[in-house]
Amino acid sequence: MEEWKIRQDLYHKLNKDYSDDLNKVKISFDKDIVNNAIKYFNDTEIGWIYPAKSYMVAICYSKWLSDFFGKHPLDYLNDSQLLYNNDPYFITYEKDFTTYDKILKKINYWQFCEKSGMVPDVKNYFIEEFMINEYGI
Repeated sequence: MEEWKIRQDLYHKLNKDYSDDLNKVKISFDKDIVNNAIKYFNDTEIGWIYPAKSYMVAICYSKWLSDFFGKHPLDYLNDSQLLYNNDPYFITYEKDFTTYDKILKKINYWQFCEKSGMVPDVKNYFIEEFMINEYGI
């Protein structure tokens, strides 16, 4: 098993209460995935709009996993276990590459700003989930 999966699995075995638990928040649905996903990269007051939030989180996680553990971000984005089966709206890149490509193009591919929108919040979840500290992995 790859190190990132071991870390993620350990985190989920040790923690049962998550601040982003979908059962604890009001979610809404909108078919405009691309525009809503872009909003997550730019706005801080967007709410929980699915499936767009799933796409945004998957893109962020894929980029950061690549940064910390190597491999290309698409390798992670194609992994059905990327979000640990905790997100019923997550879909892999190969199953919806058209939508992912539209989002990636609008956010400058893997060079998106990590200081705007909901990205810092997602990064905090990522750091916690993969047990990353100030020194890295």
